[in-house]
Amino acid sequence: MSRDLPTEAPRARFVVNPAAIIVVCAIGLTILGLTILFSASASYKQGPYYYLSKQLIGVVLAAVVCFVTSRLNLDYLRKYAWWIAGGFAVMLVLVLIPGIGVWRTGARRWLGYGPVLLQVSEFAKLGLVFCLAHYLALNQSRLGEFKRGYVYPLGIIGVFALLVQREPDFGTAALMVAVGLVLLFLSGAKWRYIVPTVAMVVGLFAVAVVLNPNRLRRFLAFLDVEGNKQGGTYQLYQSLAAFASGGVDGVGLGQGRQQLNFLPEAHTDMIFAVVGEEMGLWFTLGVVVVFTVMFIAGLIHLRRAPNLFQFLLVTGCLLMICLQAIINLGVVTGVFPTKGMSLPFISAGLSNLLLMGLLLGILLNTQRTWGRVALGGRLRSMHEVLA
Repeated sequence: MSRDLPTEAPRARFVVNPAAIIVVCAIGLTILGLTILFSASASYKQGPYYYLSKQLIGVVLAAVVCFVTSRLNLDYLRKYAWWIAGGFAVMLVLVLIPGIGVWRTGARRWLGYGPVLLQVSEFAKLGLVFCLAHYLALNQSRLGEFKRGYVYPLGIIGVFALLVQREPDFGTAALMVAVGLVLLFLSGAKWRYIVPTVAMVVGLFAVAVVLNPNRLRRFLAFLDVEGNKQGGTYQLYQSLAAFASGGVDGVGLGQGRQQLNFLPEAHTDMIFAVVGEEMGLWFTLGVVVVFTVMFIAGLIHLRRAPNLFQFLLVTGCLLMICLQAIINLGVVTGVFPTKGMSLPFISAGLSNLLLMGLLLGILLNTQRTWGRVALGGRLRSMHEVLA
């Protein structure tokens, strides 16, 4: 006598698209940035809509760039990886030439004319990631060798980082080196090469700070914010005062004091302090949570990468967003010494917005193509079973 076995009720499956989560987070951060930017620029002589209107134009252009990038064939572009890297390297050299590169606020970082300026180092971040991902994937089986697995990729990182450092832009150069070394490690390079390199890079940055009186003075002032609030740490002191003034609930949109020309760069590098003052603790924690969610969603997305090149490319894009956010948040809150770096999606600035559009476009591109690859694999498996 047979007995019917109870059948298990089908479980509901909720499949969440990791790339969609990243895009939603980016849209939320952009809306917050537009809101705070309007408040932060309310007292500027150009009018309360000056920076907001420029940022809206940048958001539209970034959305167009994101859509176009999401439709490109990345494997086809990979054929021109060296040309792309060479083009960005040439642009970084042009920036350093007087009369071609634009000099502002003590640095030569821009190309452009009149009010339209592009910060080349922002786009060079993607050039480095694209070139390095191509090289490491191309030499995957030889990464244990000293030259091909260490010297050559380190040379790629060094060329980009040194050119950016000459602008000078130590923050972006450090970000490039950090992302490059992470990609080198994830591709399978040996620990005995990477660990001494990290120590060497830290040592070189320390020497660069010590040999430059201005940087050394700023670093020593950072160690005593209160004692140097009228000098080297004025910006950081005003940033911390903004967080203290905002407290838990904030003083309300448009009611903050720091954006009344007390806090330098309130609409760009220090905009997170305006968020803290006007919207309070919960919104600042919310920004941190959103970037954390973006990173976790990116890690989930990476599990479906079909090859090493696209895995490293997406990893580099994800790190460029999240590490830049960590550096900015650390600077604004006094964890790191003061260094100019935009907060992704929130700070004012056309170049950073366009870069974010490119990075998001690559994430959407891979979400579409990786899904197609996964579907093709399942169909082939079903065909083999049926055969």
